Amino acid sequence: MLPLAEVDAAVKAEGFSFRERIFASAITLWIFLGQVLDPDHSCRQALMRFAAWLSAHGCRPCSTDTGAYCQARQRLPEGVLQRLTRSRGRAAEEQSPRDWHWFGRCVRTADGTTVSMPDTAANQKAYPQPRTQKPGLGFPIMRVVVIFSLSVGTVLEAAFNPYLGKETGETGMLRTLLHSLQRGDVLLGDRYFANYWIIALAKRLGIDVVFRQHQLRKVDFRRGRRLGMDDHLITWTKPQRPRWMSPEIYATVPTTLTVREVRLRIPKGKNRTREIVVVSTLLDGGRYAKGELEALYRLRWQAELHLRSLKTTLQMDILRCKAPDMVRKEVWAHFLIYNLIRMTMVQAAQSQPKRRPWQISFKGALQALCAFGGFWPVGRLTDPDAYYTHMLCAIAEHRVGHRPDRVEPRAKKRRPKPLPLLTEPRVQARARLRSGQES
Repeated sequence: MLPLAEVDAAVKAEGFSFRERIFASAITLWIFLGQVLDPDHSCRQALMRFAAWLSAHGCRPCSTDTGAYCQARQRLPEGVLQRLTRSRGRAAEEQSPRDWHWFGRCVRTADGTTVSMPDTAANQKAYPQPRTQKPGLGFPIMRVVVIFSLSVGTVLEAAFNPYLGKETGETGMLRTLLHSLQRGDVLLGDRYFANYWIIALAKRLGIDVVFRQHQLRKVDFRRGRRLGMDDHLITWTKPQRPRWMSPEIYATVPTTLTVREVRLRIPKGKNRTREIVVVSTLLDGGRYAKGELEALYRLRWQAELHLRSLKTTLQMDILRCKAPDMVRKEVWAHFLIYNLIRMTMVQAAQSQPKRRPWQISFKGALQALCAFGGFWPVGRLTDPDAYYTHMLCAIAEHRVGHRPDRVEPRAKKRRPKPLPLLTEPRVQARARLRSGQES
């Protein structure tokens, strides 16, 4: 799924070269990806796996001391992981059939989330914890905005920012990512992105958007040009210049913007919201009917599921690295292994008639890869092609149930252990316990 020539090309493009040693660039990347893929994210477990691989191939096992591997991982440029993530994400989409696209157009979904990391001084300086948490009791938080491919679910682009600070919000991060999209793409997003500046910039770049209307904007279907029932065109006027925008850039933004508003009605009892309003730059009501926009926007939820796969299934919600540069590498490593899994899901979907990648369980694909992958390095395969085909069939069998408008309470039934919360720094808590034992 990740050709060696592509890894070498990415390393060379970054102007970096490893010395001739056991932890070469491809070996270091392979161990790093295995570390992210394994439920045990420790460096020791990753190095043990490499030692077992060497022993299975009749080579002398490496030392199980993690120092050399950690140094090699630090030398691996972050740009290598970025290049491989983007290339694999687009390669999976290019290999997919055209009928997986919407009206022959590539659709991207954008969404944001946060991840936490170890409470070190370096991480706190780069990604400070929320002000509501006392020093020593919280954890550094990184804000992440990701752009996914709707047809195959791969990560195409991402941006990182601190949780607090000027221009660190999701809207500002998405503006920086719009230039990575291609003319003719369609961007899906929630109502947080439905503002004048993002839509105007996307339109200038030749990108159409489908966002949920922001809750603070008034909607009146008696105004504008009527296209149908609860479907009309309206004109927005350019608001005042925000503080983050320079006067030169403000002058280049058009003074008016024509958008389309569509009211979608969701049956009561199957969703938390009965009615939602979608704003879009797809103004042709004849080509893009109201029902098509409704079906498209309901697929926006796929971005939430992709983030859940990254944060819960691949355990990206709590990172392990203690330095900011390694934290970013760890996130990109999660994105890369996620894209490689998605590529196998694309191949599995193509091997079955009328199957789509979003109908296949990501967790099931991960379990099949881990189960079948255990026999690859030992050289016991009599027919590797047939073995790989059987793995794809096993992945395709794990289908996701069709559960439209599913509603589940965001609550846990199993009670955690009744341990008190830590209300003081751990150093002070240990000192207090020692003083109590001495007395």
